[in-house]
Amino acid sequence: MEQEQRLRKRGVVNEDRLNQLPEALILKILCFLPTKTVVTTSVLSKQWRSLWKLVPNLEFNSEDCESEDHSFSEIVSKSFLSHKAPVLESFRLLFGSEDVSFVDVGLWVGIAFSRHLRELVLDFYPTGKETFTFPISLCTCNTLESLKLVFGFTVDIPSPVLMKSLKTLHLEFVSYKEDASVCNLLSSCPSLEQLIVYRGEDCDVEVFTVEVPSLQRLKIHDTNDGAEFWGYVINAPCLKYLLIEDLRCPGFSLNAPELLEASIVEAISITNKKLLGSPTSVKRLLLHLSPLRIAYPTGTIFYQLVSLEMYTRIEEWWNLLTLVLENSPKLQVLKITDKYHHVGGNSLVGGKWNEPKYVPGCLLSHLETFGWKRFDWGREEEKEIATYILKNARRLKKANFSTIPIESKELNKLRERRKVLNELDGVVRASNSCHLVFKIDASYCRSDSS
Repeated sequence: MEQEQRLRKRGVVNEDRLNQLPEALILKILCFLPTKTVVTTSVLSKQWRSLWKLVPNLEFNSEDCESEDHSFSEIVSKSFLSHKAPVLESFRLLFGSEDVSFVDVGLWVGIAFSRHLRELVLDFYPTGKETFTFPISLCTCNTLESLKLVFGFTVDIPSPVLMKSLKTLHLEFVSYKEDASVCNLLSSCPSLEQLIVYRGEDCDVEVFTVEVPSLQRLKIHDTNDGAEFWGYVINAPCLKYLLIEDLRCPGFSLNAPELLEASIVEAISITNKKLLGSPTSVKRLLLHLSPLRIAYPTGTIFYQLVSLEMYTRIEEWWNLLTLVLENSPKLQVLKITDKYHHVGGNSLVGGKWNEPKYVPGCLLSHLETFGWKRFDWGREEEKEIATYILKNARRLKKANFSTIPIESKELNKLRERRKVLNELDGVVRASNSCHLVFKIDASYCRSDSS
């Protein structure tokens, strides 16, 4: 403090340090703030009076942008008229059906397009059954790189258009006029690299077709189990990453010869064998599927797989584990996770695990790391699987077992755990260099099992 006072006396330190920052740095800082907050900085000084007009981002939320003197539409319109940035990096609008007219939204988007817009986010929460039709006329921006539509939108694109720069498309609980609208929208994006789709109980599409040659990342979350919806047809020759969550439709066709990483979680109703039969190139795989519902393809299906994570708490999950082990000759990392461990009881459905007739090749020559998160000490099948892997994995270097904490009222389980721990520790392991580790899962909380 004393040194700063001496420097101030010499004129080295200016009283207003903020004004000494380069304008480019100030604008970059303001980009992280909502437009309403950015506009208020105009009262700081004469220098700041017009600075907000050059910020390349505009973000408006109707829930906190209204005032006694001006409506939300007036505030947004006035901001657009005053804004001077030659290139608009981002325009984000969160609004309800009572806040603005659809004509105004179209006008604002058109102005944003004229400013060479890069990112557009429209989040519409209707108060009734009304929807905002996202028409073909709004698919005309050659500079747009990212488009996100959330909730009350209907995509109506009767014929292909061209969004040549679009790389990321996020469609969250929007509806579609027909199947062709999906195909026309995606075929209009020749540079699309990432597609994110969230769907609920919509009955507007029979087959959701994703045919995008440039696509590299695809995420699908879909809880639609209506009879009208068959499922997904995916043809993506350059796809590298696939995430499927909560898929309940019966049909799924996948053509992704370059797929490297896939996560298939809670897709428990899929019966189409192509789900497991297609990703022969995948190297990292996460599975949470019912083995009773999968029609297993024959032959080596995971020849390139080096890392596998599998969730338990589903009926006879161990049979699916056996299948993948037998068909993954290069597997090096195996992780088993009990994501839905219930403290108060055992939720697993009954069944019996049977050892493979022949030891899988990956255990004999490749598996090096084995982990079991939230290992169930009281379940015989889990002890048998763990023992089998320790006895047969010849190149295993590390085996980690974690468990949930024991509360004071459950101290009777401590003796049982100690017994199982001693049994596993006493297993004659196929690998002399295998290091066995037991630990408490510090990340566990009761909300995980709710």
